[in-house]
Amino acid sequence: MKKNKATLVRWKIYVDRARMYVSYVQFLMIVLVLLESYKGTKLGQWIFDNTLISIPIIFVLFIALSIVVGKIDTILGLRQEELRNHFEANPVIKEIQEDLKEIKNQLNKENNMIKKL
Repeated sequence: MKKNKATLVRWKIYVDRARMYVSYVQFLMIVLVLLESYKGTKLGQWIFDNTLISIPIIFVLFIALSIVVGKIDTILGLRQEELRNHFEANPVIKEIQEDLKEIKNQLNKENNMIKKL
């Protein structure tokens, strides 16, 4: 059972990693659907008539917007708070944190004893 559990966990990690790359493809598909909806407009006509110019511009805008969103997320600390909540809910991480606190307290006690000598 232990080997099967480890295998399932490893597969889940692979799927989670692949999900990130799939999200890029999904984003591209959403952009294409959005562009198709604008195909009948003047902007859409310009985009499709000048794909050698418009595709790089869209790519640069995507990178710029991604950086802005990432910066806002960093400033607000949303991802950091999410990770903190995740670690607090994880019993293994919680046990490691308690062990570290215990080690730190023990070191402080030993340092105080050394200072008294």
